[in-house]
Amino acid sequence: MLTRAAGLVAAFLAGLALVVAAVLVVRHLIAPSEPELPVVPEDRRPIVESAVRTCAPLSVPLLAAQIDAESGWRPDADSGHAQGISQFSPVTWKEWGKDGDGDGKADVWEPRDAIPSQARYMCHLYEVVKVIPSSRTTVGATRLALAAYNAGPNAVLRARGIPKILETRDYVDKILNDLLPKYQESEERYQRSEAKHTSSASASPSVSSSTPPSTDPSATAPGDSPPATRQP
Repeated sequence: MLTRAAGLVAAFLAGLALVVAAVLVVRHLIAPSEPELPVVPEDRRPIVESAVRTCAPLSVPLLAAQIDAESGWRPDADSGHAQGISQFSPVTWKEWGKDGDGDGKADVWEPRDAIPSQARYMCHLYEVVKVIPSSRTTVGATRLALAAYNAGPNAVLRARGIPKILETRDYVDKILNDLLPKYQESEERYQRSEAKHTSSASASPSVSSSTPPSTDPSATAPGDSPPATRQP
């Protein structure tokens, strides 16, 4: 009888465990989760953060979205008429490509050269499109600058706006309507995470070594104040 009762208890507990496990699995499946977002690659972040300081209209999400649209962050991207992570044509690179990593060479295949050059060229394009009335808003200026990066500034100036080139229009829409909002949210998450990490590090108690107070009366001269404790 005792053995049978023990068996019933064991079976009940096993069933209960299965029910609990099933509930947890269902809760995990139906629980809302943060959507997958594109992120700035860790090894490219310092370059991008430095490049966006070139001029006020640029931001990390904007430059990241543009790089994503251009090359998917691939330094070896080659479309046949444009090259590298920032997709410069040879003619444009000859004028705007600069040595960014200090090795004495402006290399379109080197992100440390190409991304700062991309930022400088975008800043130039923002200035070029100022003569077009639709550039008077931030979004309007960005649309025109991106269009000029893709189709060339002369095409934008002739059209007095975004030229009727399907590739250019798709390029601008992809960046502003699809990629940019995602990178903005991604960057907000990154900044929140960094702030939380910094806050946690600041709140952690500092470990300091202390020495027993000296009993030597000559350790502090008469009239002198004892040395202040150094703050972390």
